Order: sequence, then structure tokens, then C-alpha cells
Amino acid sequence: MTDLSNLLRPDNGQSARSIHLVDAAGFEGWLTAQPESVRLLVAAQKFRGKPHEHAVLPEDGGQNRAAQDWSIVAGVASVSQLGPWCLARLAEQLPEGSYRLAEGDPGEAALGWVTAHYRFDRYRKDEAAPGPRVLLSREVARIEPTVRLAEATALVRDMVNTPAADMGPPDLEAATQAVAQAFGATVTVTRGDALEQGYPMVHAVGKAAHRTFAPRLIELEWGDPRHPRVAIIGKGVCFDSGGLDIKPSAGMRLMKKDMGGAAHALGLARLIMGANLPVRLHMLIPAVENAISGNAFRPGDILASRKGLTVEIGNTDAEGRLILGDALTRAGEERPELIVDFATLTGAARVAVGPDLPALFANDDALAQAVEAAGTAVDDPVWRLPLWDSYSDMLKSDVADINNAGEGGFAGAITAALFLRRFVPDDVPWVHLDTFAWRPSARPGRPKGGDALGMRAVFDMLQKRYGKR
Repeated sequence: MTDLSNLLRPDNGQSARSIHLVDAAGFEGWLTAQPESVRLLVAAQKFRGKPHEHAVLPEDGGQNRAAQDWSIVAGVASVSQLGPWCLARLAEQLPEGSYRLAEGDPGEAALGWVTAHYRFDRYRKDEAAPGPRVLLSREVARIEPTVRLAEATALVRDMVNTPAADMGPPDLEAATQAVAQAFGATVTVTRGDALEQGYPMVHAVGKAAHRTFAPRLIELEWGDPRHPRVAIIGKGVCFDSGGLDIKPSAGMRLMKKDMGGAAHALGLARLIMGANLPVRLHMLIPAVENAISGNAFRPGDILASRKGLTVEIGNTDAEGRLILGDALTRAGEERPELIVDFATLTGAARVAVGPDLPALFANDDALAQAVEAAGTAVDDPVWRLPLWDSYSDMLKSDVADINNAGEGGFAGAITAALFLRRFVPDDVPWVHLDTFAWRPSARPGRPKGGDALGMRAVFDMLQKRYGKR
């Protein structure tokens, strides 16, 4: 993982170059107040105060607390309201060194500054990558929480970017053990005969994989048992071939990211424990590879489930909901106050809301509104879709309690969520995020590749819900 721990530091008056912020509304006034030499230099660099633009300025005449030979002017959308990503492009482009805002503090923009340093360099080193660009801040109390958010985001990115050969079920288990050890949490892993008997759908989906990638259910528990129990579940399909209903090659190309839900769950667990939220955390990752071999589960098979429902297999490529069904049942047995699951579950969600917006489903309106509001507040948006009861008929089976794939291809994200709801206790608030966990193109502070989409929204909701107890 990229070391992000020292990129945001307390401002104790140490030497650093200044960053002057302007926006479109204030640009002309700022420019008019500058000496002619600065105006000419700004014009030469074609700087107009637009977001993500910047220009290098000559020495500022000793206005800063430490002497410097140049400073920066950078454009943002609003000087008075900095968002998480408004300084990220600047952090990507500046040379190694220390910087501070000439006026005010970075606030939320510190997150983008730190995440802009992320590089996935496990397999290829970038020799031309610049050294650290350190941002100084007088908001000392915000430094550690911001770094924790950036590190959790980097953890999700690293896990999703890692190819399936190096991020199989045993690697998910190892990653969980590493996070648990850092916070004194306990980990329980169910595999083999115990998995087959206790979690039959998890076993069925994963049994065709090579024994090196044998399926398992990974559980992490942390916190005071007297505190409210919160269950976080992540879909851990480490590679999805589609099973016997095999995907085309184009559809299989990015299936290393099909464990993105598990990465989100582990990143969120790390945030919860790092913030020491007063909850009893129960994190569950059903970890499998949906492979093809002579013993792979088949279309038309009828699977038992931990809950006791029988499930007809309409499509072996609708495997994520199967393993989540058993995990949701296990979580519900402990009577949690709240259940959250993350899953790269359906292509239909991407058709509906695109790659940036996790589709949100919930059985509780207040909970859904809280996550939506949190997503807006921290610029990690989600978009609610309905649990439309009439579509439950699409999951009917003539030979089992339910079919795992709706007929006709309509409302695929909704029918998947309705399937999951069958395994959630009726009286437990539950939210399901169908996330993409991937950025098809780079944005400031957010490179192309694996990314956390919806994790910060849920964490902010949990902080508001439990942080003041």
C-alpha cells in the first residue's frame, strides 16, 4: 500500500510554499490586485482561476512565515467551501516539498490531497513518480481521521486492483487477519465440511475452484458486546467466470474486481475500529471463486440455504446473491441493530445509474435517507432504487422456494435486491449497496482502477448514528 501516513502534518510554522486559492467569482479582483509582473506571468501560464488550474508565482515578498522563492495560485470551485477533491489535481502536479494554504485551512480538501498520492505499484514501480507533497494544516484534530479515510480508500483500491491469482479467498482471509490484528479483533473462518453443512450456498458457488482457492466464510468481531451490534457484509467473489453460464471474454476481463464488496466491508471495518465507534462490529465476507469444473453447480440445480429456503439456479452467473444470502442469514442470527452489505452485484445497476453511483436499496426509509444525506455531505453519493414488491414474482420458481435469477432481464438490480431481502430479518434495518468498485477513467485524486464508492457515505452515517454515544 502507498504510504499516506505523513502527507498531512500539523502546521508549526515550518518552511513551506504558499498556495493562494481563487475561484471564478474572485479571480478578476485577485488579478487586479497583483503587480504587473505577476499578471504577465499568470497570463503566460493561461491561468484563469478555473477549478484544477494552477500557476507558479514569483517570491511573495516575505508574506509567508518562511522565506520561499516561489508560490502557487490555484483555482477551486469555491474558496469558501472546499470539497474533498478541489486540491487533488494540484497535489498530483506539484513537485516534492511542503505546502500550506496562504489563507484558511484545507478542511475536507485534505482528503483529496492525500489520496492523490495513491499508486498501485505492486507489480511495476514508477521511477518517475514525484516524492511526497506534504500539506500543512492548523486543523490538527482533523489530520488523523483524514489519513484514516485515505488509508481505508487505498486499502480498497489495492485489493480491487490486485489480480485474482493474488487476491483469492485465502488472500481475503489474510487481509482480514492483518486488519484484525491491528485493532485486537477476532477472526473466525468456516471452511470444508463445516461450510458445506452450515453455508450450503457459499459452498456450492465455490466448490469448483482449485483447493488453493477453496471457499470459506470469514467473520471478524470487535468491540464491547454491550454496544449495539452492527453487521457489515461484503461480497467476496474473487473471480467470476460466470460459472457454466460462462461470461464472454469482455465480461470476464474485470472480474478480478468482483470481490470489491469484500474490500469495501474490510475498509469500513478498519474505519469503524480506527475511530473506536461504540458498536459491536460483526463483519462477514463469503469468499469464493466462481470457477468451472466437473463439479460446478449447474443451471437448474436446487440449492439449500442456511435459512432453509430452497433456491433454483436460473443462472450460475447470479452467484453473488447466493453467497450473500447465507452471510445475511448468519448476520441476522445475532440480532444486529443494523445490517449493511456491499456488493458488485449487477450490471443492471450500472446501466441504471452508471459507474459513479452505487445503487442503494433499503428496507427502512430513515436509514436510506441517512445514507443518502451522508453521501451528499462527504461527496460520496449514492442513489436509491426501490425494493418494488411487485417484481418479486419475477423470482418465482415452479420447483423451489425462489429462483436466483429473474426472467426476462427486467429490473435486474431490483430483483437481485429483492432476492437478498428474503434472507434479512424483517425487523432489522438493512441497506444494500450495489457498487461498481471501479473507475473507468481517472479524476483528480481518483485514478483509473479500483475505488471505494459508497464506503465513506456509510461511515459518515455510522459516525452520526453512534459517534456521540
